Amino acid sequence: MLIIPAIDLKDGECVRLKQGLMEDATVFSDDPATTAKHWMAQGARRLHLVDLNGAFAGKPKNEEAIRSVIEAVGDDVPVQLGGGIRDLETIERYLDDGVTYIIIGTAAVKTPGFLHDACNAFPGHIMVGLDAKDGKVAVNGWSKVTGHDVVDLARRFQDYGVEAVIYTDIGRDGMLTGVNIEATVNLARELTIPVIASGGLTNLEDVRALCGIASEGIMGAITGRAIYEGTLDFKAAQALADSLAPKFLE
Repeated sequence: MLIIPAIDLKDGECVRLKQGLMEDATVFSDDPATTAKHWMAQGARRLHLVDLNGAFAGKPKNEEAIRSVIEAVGDDVPVQLGGGIRDLETIERYLDDGVTYIIIGTAAVKTPGFLHDACNAFPGHIMVGLDAKDGKVAVNGWSKVTGHDVVDLARRFQDYGVEAVIYTDIGRDGMLTGVNIEATVNLARELTIPVIASGGLTNLEDVRALCGIASEGIMGAITGRAIYEGTLDFKAAQALADSLAPKFLE
């Protein structure tokens, strides 16, 4: 199972938000490329990038910082990227820049035809990000909770051909309160594609708990605040995951 460091970008800096609130951002680095190199040196086998400004604006806003990360990691570590991706041209540009996986979130919910077109145009490169609170999907940088059931949408998007579902419990993201194991495993059991857990990963016990359900279809977990604030040692977390959980495609 992959432990995936998050590099969330706001105004060109590496930050973390609490529950998706832009006004509640903590800056951890003003050099995202150096941050990426650090996690590579610690053994990261994938990186998770989010253009936070882009997610709120509905169009890319941190492309320079994203390119700096891609240049820093080269071909050694796959990068998955989300935030403000609303058209096929943007996807093509990012893939040409060296991004491996594109994450479509709000646009998948609001215009599912776009997600379907993206899966057809760029097979093997599209993931969907589903952020939910109490089982209902949230959009627009988590500012609006819809009436869509997360399991129902995930099943539909699986049929479109997405590579994986990134599932975030927005009530726990950035709060260091632990992963919502029950909701994550319930979603994974309904799908045949892998689920990547996000939101709340805090310590090695959370990693151990996720590894216990990895066989249900959990291929990885994204971690941000915990590894930046030190409640989770990334290198130890990946070593623990490697020792406990079966390996999915990396």
